Amino acid sequence: MIVRQAISRQSLRGLPSLQSRQTLRRLATASGPQGTASEDVSAFDSEDGPLSSLYPAPPKPDSQVIGYLNRLEHKTQTDHLGTSITNVYKPHTLLHDPPSPSQITLELLLASQAHLGHATGLWNPANSQYIFGVRQGIYVISLEATAAHLRRACKVIESVAYRAGIILFVGNRPGQDTIVVAAAKRAGACHLFQRWISGTITNRQQILGRLRTKVVDQNDQEMPEYKPQLKERAALKPDLVVCLNPLENYVLLHECGTNGIPTIGIIDTDANPTWVTYPIPANDDSLRCVQVIAGALSKAAEDGRNKRLEAAKNGIITFSPSKDLKHPDSLDTLDEEDTDDAESKDTNILPSVAEKL
Repeated sequence: MIVRQAISRQSLRGLPSLQSRQTLRRLATASGPQGTASEDVSAFDSEDGPLSSLYPAPPKPDSQVIGYLNRLEHKTQTDHLGTSITNVYKPHTLLHDPPSPSQITLELLLASQAHLGHATGLWNPANSQYIFGVRQGIYVISLEATAAHLRRACKVIESVAYRAGIILFVGNRPGQDTIVVAAAKRAGACHLFQRWISGTITNRQQILGRLRTKVVDQNDQEMPEYKPQLKERAALKPDLVVCLNPLENYVLLHECGTNGIPTIGIIDTDANPTWVTYPIPANDDSLRCVQVIAGALSKAAEDGRNKRLEAAKNGIITFSPSKDLKHPDSLDTLDEEDTDDAESKDTNILPSVAEKL
C-alpha cells in the first residue's frame, strides 16, 4: 500500500526508458512474500536514481506565515460582526494631537483623572469652592469647575497670542519635560522644565542680559537691521506664564505677581488658588491630566497665533510696535544731520580761532 501510494504521485511520462516503466509496474503489483515496500523502493532508486532528485518535495510553509494567514482569514470573516465603537479614548495621542478647547468634555476630564484630589488631611481651605465631595478619604474635584476655568484660561492665552505676547510654559516635575516642550513648540512660545532661578524676573538684566534678542515683523520674520539697537536694551519679560506645578514654583509666581505678569496654573486640593491669576482646579499629579490641560492651552495659543498671521496677510496688525526702536533709515538721516552740524560748528569756530591767533 505504501509503494502504491508513493508511485501513484509520480508521472509515468518522466521515466527515462521502457525498462523503468516495467520495473515500476512490477513494483506496483508486488505483494508480501516477494519483499517489503521499503526494499522495493530502494531497489528502484538504485536502478534509475533517487526519486527525490527527479521530483523534490515542496518546501514546508513557515509557521509564522500560516499564523498570519489564519489571522487574516479570521479577521475578514468576523470583522463585520459586532458593534462599531466611536469616540474611543486614546491617551497616547494627547501629546501629539491634543484636544482643542471646544473638544474639552467632562468625559475626557474624567478619563484623564482630573477629578482626583489629595487626602482630606492635605487640603487647602481656600479651594473649597472647587471640591465636589469626598470618597474614601480623598477629595473629588468638580469637573464642571475644571472645564469652565480651563475654557476661560484658553480664551486668555488665545488673546495674548493674538496680540503677539510672549508666553512661557513652566513644568519641572519628572515626566513634564516632554509635555512642556511640545506645548511650547505648538504655541510658538518659550518653555522651562528645570529649576526656576530666583530673581530671573526681578533681576533679569543680570541673569538674562546675555541672552540673544531679536526683532520680528508682523509675519514673525526676523529683521536683522534692528540688531545694533538691541545692545543697550533691557532683557524682556514674559507677558503670560503657564505653570503646571505651582507648589514647586512659588518663587516664580511671587515674582510674576510683583511685576504684574498674569499667570495660569493647575491648582490641586492642596494648593492655594490665590497664587495664580487664572486657576484651573485639577489633578496636577497625573501626567495624563497635565497633557490634556497643556495641550488645550497650546491649541488655543496656536489658534490665536494663526489668526494674527492671517490678519497680517490682509494688512491688519494686531499689536503695537515697540516705541524704543527706531527705523534704520531714520537713524542714518540723524547721523548725517549730526555730522553736518558738527562740520558747520567747526567751520564757524575756525575763523574765530584764526582771528585770535
